[in-house]
Amino acid sequence: MVKKKNEMYEWIKALIGALAIAVIIRSFFFTPIVVDGASMNPTLRDQDRMIVTKIGEPKRFDIVVFHAPEGKDYIKRVIGLPGDRIVYKNDVLYINGKAYNELYLEKYKKSLKDGGTLTDSFTLKETAVGSDTVPKDSLFVMGDNRRQSKDSRAIGAIPLKKVIGTTNVVYYPIKDFKIVND
Repeated sequence: MVKKKNEMYEWIKALIGALAIAVIIRSFFFTPIVVDGASMNPTLRDQDRMIVTKIGEPKRFDIVVFHAPEGKDYIKRVIGLPGDRIVYKNDVLYINGKAYNELYLEKYKKSLKDGGTLTDSFTLKETAVGSDTVPKDSLFVMGDNRRQSKDSRAIGAIPLKKVIGTTNVVYYPIKDFKIVND
């Protein structure tokens, strides 16, 4: 009888320990997320499941998950870092005066049947950011589906403290497992 109680106590300790480790990992290192919507098409699709890494600072062109103003979590691509000047002109991204080739958009641009641009021309000041540069401790983010994305153009700069983490691993559906590259 004593041996059975001892064994049960050991199992309970092991389960509590495993649960504690899982909570720590999910809270501080990694967490799963489900893509909701089409704003990151074709890079990510609605209902893709991904792993968010909560370690490190986001870099330019990373895909980030953040708490949006509406109380939802959004997934978008980092375009501008603090202090950057962002301009889109004739579907070309300029950061601090330098043109950038967004390779992740090339296939999508070629698939446009209307021959139009994917991203309308704008300056940072003309967006909801309302200034010439990305504010300190903030990011300028956009969805890859530029025609149908509610991003920094509409909701403004994203404070770094609202960023949950970066993501680039799609783990479900299993047949679509991939590591998303810039």
